[in-house]
Amino acid sequence: MKIAVKRRYFVAAACAAMAFAAAGGARAQDSVKIGFILPMTGQQQSTGKQIAAAAKLFMAQHGDTVAGKKVELIIKDDGAVPDNTKRIAQDLIVNEKVTFLAGFGVTPAALAVAPLATESKTPEIVTAAGTSIITEKSPYIARTSFTLAQSVVPMADWAAQNGVKKVVSMVSDYGPGIDSENSFKAEFAKQGGQVLDAIRFPLTAPDFAPFLQRAADQKPDAIFVFVPSGQGGVFIKQFVERGLDKAGIKIIGPGDVTDDDLLNGMGDAVLGTITAHIYSADHDSPTNKAFVAAFKKANDGLRPNFMAVSGYDGMHLMYESLQKAGGKTDGDSLIAAAKGMAWESPRGPISIDPDTRDIVQNVYIRKVEKKNGELYNVEFATFPAVKDPIKAAEAK
Repeated sequence: MKIAVKRRYFVAAACAAMAFAAAGGARAQDSVKIGFILPMTGQQQSTGKQIAAAAKLFMAQHGDTVAGKKVELIIKDDGAVPDNTKRIAQDLIVNEKVTFLAGFGVTPAALAVAPLATESKTPEIVTAAGTSIITEKSPYIARTSFTLAQSVVPMADWAAQNGVKKVVSMVSDYGPGIDSENSFKAEFAKQGGQVLDAIRFPLTAPDFAPFLQRAADQKPDAIFVFVPSGQGGVFIKQFVERGLDKAGIKIIGPGDVTDDDLLNGMGDAVLGTITAHIYSADHDSPTNKAFVAAFKKANDGLRPNFMAVSGYDGMHLMYESLQKAGGKTDGDSLIAAAKGMAWESPRGPISIDPDTRDIVQNVYIRKVEKKNGELYNVEFATFPAVKDPIKAAEAK
């Protein structure tokens, strides 16, 4: 019986490998399919909707033909469930014969697809997930979003240099949250600060109240917080309800907590919150002003956030890789073309590190302020050309 089971397993694996090989060989054609796998429903749906809207805007602005190839955009909803992500990716590779896979709203989703990208030699363009290790899991992965450490290390530096001495860390208990916690603790300690406590809470539907009380009891100067985009409003509400703002405790962290998409709904309680991040809709450049105006016009006034700009830049990377590769659609040619690419994004100057395939970008320190009756993350300091600090430290 065991021999029969093993035989069926190896036959299935061989068939899958043959299907992936056939899919890879079939991509040299006159059309190019880009398969975005995004959380269009569920807790991370704002991420999916922002990226999908940005991808459609890019195509509307730049056309559906590049390097002589007709481009087709396919958007699939995985609900941020990794099993769904993997199943959808297999279908896109084998049946749709996509040239690129893109999206990935959460780290487990990106990691679930990495072996498939490697086996089929399909470029996996990560436009959301932020754990450092992702690009190490396949030579065909490139990222246009961020790593959490990119924002967290500048945040720790700024806080230590601006009177914050004692901090309680509060993060969601999964890859990006753990990256955030570890990067902040290491850098803040290096700068002479003290992390009094490191609190982790569940990723799904957390009740922050008891954790906030535990933090308040330790009387920190600030709470360093990381929660995924979409949970920041609840965190701020419970922070204020428990009176931590009146106790003089500040909120600091990466910019997910004051997401541009949701900021106006958080109310004035969020005014003064300091974050470090890769993008603000308020970023003062002609490129960004044009992007924000076009995005709002195409989406009934919706304000773009950092996920939108990551999706927009993901489309740019895929288009330019096709152009640079002279229309070749094999994964090796496309990923080689992506390495070292640099351009002016709505967020500022960015590039793809040729060694790690991660994004290099400015990180901005921002403060929530009211402008023309609306809340914005207003940038007031810049850390230029930041590489992923975790990989940079490993390279030394």
